[in-house]
Amino acid sequence: MASALDNQTWPSAARLPQPPPPVGAYSAVVIRGDLGFVSGQFPLADGRMIAAPASPAAIDEMKRAAAMAAHNVAAQILQALGSWERFAGLCRVDGIIAAPAGFTQHARILDGASEVFVALFGPVHGAHARSAISAPSLPGNAAVELVVTFAVARNAGI
Repeated sequence: MASALDNQTWPSAARLPQPPPPVGAYSAVVIRGDLGFVSGQFPLADGRMIAAPASPAAIDEMKRAAAMAAHNVAAQILQALGSWERFAGLCRVDGIIAAPAGFTQHARILDGASEVFVALFGPVHGAHARSAISAPSLPGNAAVELVVTFAVARNAGI
C-alpha cells in the first residue's frame, strides 16, 4: 500500500537525525516477514541525551524528549528499509518513561511521540496502538525510551 501514498512528503534522510548505533549486542532494527521491530530509542541528538525525571513541572520537556526519540525511530526505520517504499505503517509504540512512584501523566508525555508519528506519516500510517510504562530509571539516564513495531510491505507496489 505504501506505493499508493504520496510518500515524497515523508521525511527524507536529510530531515531526520543520524540513527544512533546500538550500544550493545543487538540490532537497532530487525525485520521478520511483514513486521519490523525497532529496539529502544532514546531522546539522543548529537551525542547528547535528554535526561529529565518526570514531574508535573517537566511535562513539556518530557514531551520534547519523546518527540526526539520518535524522530530517532523514524531514522532507524528509514535506514533499515532504505526508502519508504515498503513502509506499511506503524503498529505499536511502547513508551517507557523515567518517573518516580506516584507520577500519573505518562500518556501526556507519550503524546509527544504520537504527534510526531502522525505528523511524519499521516493519520493512517502514523496511527498506532500504544502502551505507557513507568520505570524508576532508564539506560543513560534517559527521560524516555520508545520501542516500536511497524508493518512492512512484502513487495514494493503492494
